[in-house]
Amino acid sequence: MSNNPWPKSGTSNVLFLLDARHSVERSLLVDWLAEYRAQSCFRGTAEQAVISSWSKPEARTVNMLWNGSLLPETLIVPVRVVWQSSIDITAHLPHVRDLWHRPRQPSKWRAKRILKSHPERAVCIAAQGATLGELHGQFRLRFERQAAGGELGEFIIGQAALALDVAERQLAGSRYKVPRDVARHLKAQPEFRSAIAEIADRTGRSAENLTQEADEIMKELVSKPNAFWIDVLGLLSRKIRSLGYDENVVIDKAALEDVRQITREYPTVFLFTHKTHVDGFAHVSVLYDNDFPAPHALGGINMAFAGIGFLFRRAGGIFIRRSFKDDELYKTILRQYIGYLMDKRFPLSWAFEGTRSRVGKLMPPRFGLLKYVIESAYATGAQNLHIIPVAINYDLIGDVSDFATEQAGKKKRPESLGWFLGYLRELHHPMGKIYLDYGEPVVLERAPDPEDTVSLAKIAMRVGVEVNNVTPVTLPSLVSMVLLGFAPGALTAAELRHKVVELIKWAQARGIRLTSHFEPEYVKQMTDLVEVMIDNGLIARFDEGPETLYAIAPGNHSVASYYRNTIVHFFVSKAIAELALLHSASVDRDRGGAFWREAEKLRDLFKFEFFYAPTEEFRDEIRGELRRTDPDWESHLVAEANSEYPLQLLDRIGPLVAHSTLLPYVEAYRIVVNTIDGHNGAEPLSMRDCVSQCLLNGRQAWLQRRISSESSFGKLLFENGYKMVANKSLVDNTDPSTSEQRTMLIQELRDLARRIRALRVRATPGQF
Repeated sequence: MSNNPWPKSGTSNVLFLLDARHSVERSLLVDWLAEYRAQSCFRGTAEQAVISSWSKPEARTVNMLWNGSLLPETLIVPVRVVWQSSIDITAHLPHVRDLWHRPRQPSKWRAKRILKSHPERAVCIAAQGATLGELHGQFRLRFERQAAGGELGEFIIGQAALALDVAERQLAGSRYKVPRDVARHLKAQPEFRSAIAEIADRTGRSAENLTQEADEIMKELVSKPNAFWIDVLGLLSRKIRSLGYDENVVIDKAALEDVRQITREYPTVFLFTHKTHVDGFAHVSVLYDNDFPAPHALGGINMAFAGIGFLFRRAGGIFIRRSFKDDELYKTILRQYIGYLMDKRFPLSWAFEGTRSRVGKLMPPRFGLLKYVIESAYATGAQNLHIIPVAINYDLIGDVSDFATEQAGKKKRPESLGWFLGYLRELHHPMGKIYLDYGEPVVLERAPDPEDTVSLAKIAMRVGVEVNNVTPVTLPSLVSMVLLGFAPGALTAAELRHKVVELIKWAQARGIRLTSHFEPEYVKQMTDLVEVMIDNGLIARFDEGPETLYAIAPGNHSVASYYRNTIVHFFVSKAIAELALLHSASVDRDRGGAFWREAEKLRDLFKFEFFYAPTEEFRDEIRGELRRTDPDWESHLVAEANSEYPLQLLDRIGPLVAHSTLLPYVEAYRIVVNTIDGHNGAEPLSMRDCVSQCLLNGRQAWLQRRISSESSFGKLLFENGYKMVANKSLVDNTDPSTSEQRTMLIQELRDLARRIRALRVRATPGQF
């Protein structure tokens, strides 16, 4: 499908720039132009000049474009031969031989062989033309100075290459949109030269020495994606994501098209939740399969190990040093590189740091990579930066057991090629489906000052809230939540099904999105997936008695808590309302005031665990929840004569969820406060030492069954408990004035645990 390169009318002079690597491509283009000229009505003057966007421009062409031999109204039309690969023709995987043969960039002799056997693979294309005067004006506008030397010619050739890339993508697809000669463009920018001069003045180093170091940094930092490796990564990612999961990712196609339009018009960042090492592959494969430009994925240089580092650098991966606080040159290059990619509309992508990586629950994020991008947007003046939250969820996750052991205090295994291959081997068993959802973009019309940590935190929190909003409820997470709520006990098959159905109906009534397991025939699907959970060792089944029983498998409570934590945010407001109602039942006066004071106290207690709406919105959430059962609940609550009303309302607002959602945090906090209170050292316990001691104390408490589940102890739980105590200024037990306050806090947590257990009794099948 060749397009006619000749102008139709209104042009008397045309210059064709032949983007050709060798004589075979030049001959193809010359013959193609001659064939179409015979069919066209063009009667003007036509010239040709050879360029090669893959090598240094020919001096003759550069001179022609700037020495005044061409009239300003001369139309410049770039043309190129596109060699389609086996993937384009037959849609199969890349061949190993393609590494040498380069099917999209064949050598002269390889091109001749292709033309003999598969001439249809050579397609000539023409890009949108522009007059020399227009290009000269663009050059002056960009550089704000008079053209000099060969710079104008090189600029025009660069623009021709970009225009040809755009035309080629209409044939080959948008997934092959890649930046060209990034290092050369960065070094040509005035900002780079001024930064080099400034660092030289400040450090006393020569500009030449700094430029040489900059070259080395760019070799390490700047990725060089090309079509072959984009294909390899895209198809490899599809293979990895389907090792243990259904082949098709569940995704909203309409939302995907909205995202496509955003990436075309605005600088874009994809922030995806990090639950497993499949995350990045799942997102890359979805974008590849739907013909999105390959995202430039940012990651730590620790992931650039043999094999993976080689592949990702050639498919858009950017590996950043773990620490470079005092390296001004590295920071400058990173800032300008990211700014350049945003300006050219190349989307960035990385796992949202510090979110769900080890406990399932969305945590306050770290700002590392986000800060670098905000800093680049601020420095380069990028406008309307769109940060798109991406929620990636799974029925089951293969490496959750690793997360659980890390939370129990064991060291994380270092990444390596051997580790990665072992990880892939562990994926070879059924784990259900993958669900990928795009949240509402967080749009920054202007990037804030990167030193404004408050604004940075607000941006990160907004992304976190949007991720929560589009996170679906999965069946394994519901089953885990129900069974953990009754741990260490078990439920019959009928009781488990009843509790899950109650939660499904509750979620559906509130418009909370559920996965496809909750269609009308979900009962059978639930049974099937529970079998998968049993096969994966998450659930234990006892069917040798009169009834079949289900419980969280011994040793897997922490694994189950991961799944429960992925959806716990949907139930927090309801759980707080339940506990506040039970508290109000224990007072004789001002039950309404007691209810709201307790709700606010609980909100503050768990502020290191959950994202909350602002105070009034939080109150409205609770009001709305209870109004579904009784529109006049607040007036009934404060009525002096109706002292039984709080308990009556509790029995009506089922399903009760406080025991399934908040008990682990309360039990963990009790362990932390007791550990701090029992410390006899001369200095206050540090967080690190406190967590280490709590892991031992938590294990003992579980063995003595003083806590309900192994899910009630873990590093992050204890760290947040420590933060809670520190926030109340109660860590220093060498200060006698804090002893009484800690005792009061211990009593409050003990009372809270008692109330939660009372709610569990009310929720136990057959109790009421």
